[in-house]
Parts: sequence; structure tokens; C-alpha cells
Amino acid sequence: MARSLNVPNLLALTRIALTPIVMAFVLLSDQIDHAFGIALAIFIPAALTDFADGYLARRWKITTVLGAFLDSVADKVLVVGSLLVLIEVGRAWSWAAFIIIGREIAVMGLRAVAALEKSTVPPSFWGKSKTAFQFTAIGFALVRGQDELGPFFLDEWLMLVAVFATVLSGWDYFRRYGSAFDAGEQVEARPIEE
Repeated sequence: MARSLNVPNLLALTRIALTPIVMAFVLLSDQIDHAFGIALAIFIPAALTDFADGYLARRWKITTVLGAFLDSVADKVLVVGSLLVLIEVGRAWSWAAFIIIGREIAVMGLRAVAALEKSTVPPSFWGKSKTAFQFTAIGFALVRGQDELGPFFLDEWLMLVAVFATVLSGWDYFRRYGSAFDAGEQVEARPIEE
């Protein structure tokens, strides 16, 4: 595994490591001056590592199974961790987080089924777009302004866009790769013995 710890993989690990720091500043915003601004200053480079690690891995031709795993996990850790603390401080909707987290679990399940059939579910345009929208909405929520735009704050409008992109990307994955559930032999259901 040590040989797989190249620069792109270290960037993904950095994204994971920065997540609890972002969370801590949000949770301690009552006790630390400019805590949300500091959280944003940490969140932005953490989010940018998502685009850097994949780009560098492809450019340097050092893509690995570990790298693909870390990249996928790191994105979800940063998004979910940030959403949870934003809900805690009243800057994100729990229903939006539920949709985003539910989609991630569903697509992970699809990838697991595809792997059983020795096939892959590569990242898509919509998958990458929803991550960018999620990062943008979270970033704006961290520095929410005083003024609302109609019924919502700017970050809430952006979160609505992120939720739409999240659902659309999930639908796109299942539309293109859902046939993985039809492949292979059927497994006979057996009752669970108590």
C-alpha cells in the first residue's frame, strides 16, 4: 500500500483529514471569532483537491485502485461531514442531506453490484457536476449573508440546484448501469433461521 501513496492519493487523504477541522470550526463558531470564515478557508482547498487529484492521476498516468477508492470516499466524507455540521447550526436542510447521502449510498451499492459482475461504473459528467454544485452550496452556506433572495438565502438556492444535480446524476447512473442487477444467476431466497 505504501507504493500507492502517490501525490493524488495524498491529496485525497488530505481532503479526509481536513474534514473534521472544518467541522470543528463550524461547531465552535460561538466561541471562535470568524470561525465560519476560517472553516471556508479550509474547506476551499479541501474541495479543490478533489479536482486536482483526479487530474494529476490521469496526467501522470498513475491511476490506482486505491486512488479511485480514496477519491470517491474523500468526496463523500467532506460533503457529508460539512452537511451534518451545517444542519447542526441551522444552515442546511436535513431533507437535502438525506437525498444527497441516500444517493451516495445507492450509487455505492450499484458500483458494488457491478464489481461482482466484473464491470465498472466510471465517473460521469453529472456525477462530477453534482460534486461541484454540492461544494459550492456548502461553501456559500459557511459564509451565509444577511439578505434573503425571495424565500431563501443564496446558499439555499444553490443547495436546491445541488439536490437536483444529485438526483439527476443518480438517475443517470442507474439508467446506464442498472442492468448490472439483471446479470448473473438468480440467488434463491432462503428464510432466516432465528
